[in-house]
Amino acid sequence: MTINAHAKINTFLKITGHENGYHTLCSRFVKVPHLYDTISFVPEKCDRFTIEGCGEVPVEENTIYKAYQAIRHHMNECILTDFFKYHKVVVKKRIPSGAGLGGGSSDAAAFMRLFNEICKLGIVTPILAQIGSTVGADIPFFVYDYDAANVFGFGEIVEPFTDEEPFEIELYTPDIHCNTAVVYKTFKTQLLDKIDLSSFEGWERMSSKAVLAKTSSVEANDLYKASLIAYPKLAEVAREGWYFSGSGSSFFKLT
Repeated sequence: MTINAHAKINTFLKITGHENGYHTLCSRFVKVPHLYDTISFVPEKCDRFTIEGCGEVPVEENTIYKAYQAIRHHMNECILTDFFKYHKVVVKKRIPSGAGLGGGSSDAAAFMRLFNEICKLGIVTPILAQIGSTVGADIPFFVYDYDAANVFGFGEIVEPFTDEEPFEIELYTPDIHCNTAVVYKTFKTQLLDKIDLSSFEGWERMSSKAVLAKTSSVEANDLYKASLIAYPKLAEVAREGWYFSGSGSSFFKLT
């Protein structure tokens, strides 16, 4: 009863607007094959929903627990409660947090997929992704488990992208923790009015390599600009020719 929860990079990420308190986007998400957490259901009698391996994060604030609660609202609560009276969730973390690699969202999505399979809940993937979207914007991509996809809207629109040129992903994560909420708030207050939708027209039809060949790191990811404002030290550790993933702080290179 184990599943891998892979990291992702955003080869490009463009903010398209702001609606109902949330940013909308157009982005290419790509799975990182060699970096993943591992989620396991381990038999053990538990007095409450138990998660091990996530450090000091309180259970109630863990995305896995939030995903569990979201499924409870969708399914018969007794089925879910009974299972976790006799199993705990064990997470082996490898994906750094605050790094723009989607670790928490990937963990939650992997938990949902594994639970759906093991307990034969019968939730079809689009519905599972919809449930996940109530917990976090990146979760639908991880629920679908595509190697690459274009993601739109608030993260709930996920379209597989199958025309990528082959490449390897190199990662570099400096010792800087970027808070996603802070980065998005910085973008809203200082950069939202500078959006130019025509500047990335057609990117969703191009391979990641083709997009990056014609753009700088700042141009490829709108959140990099916001992250540099919120976390100025990023400019000191940035490497030439490397690109920024999500809200950071990881950089990547395609080879």
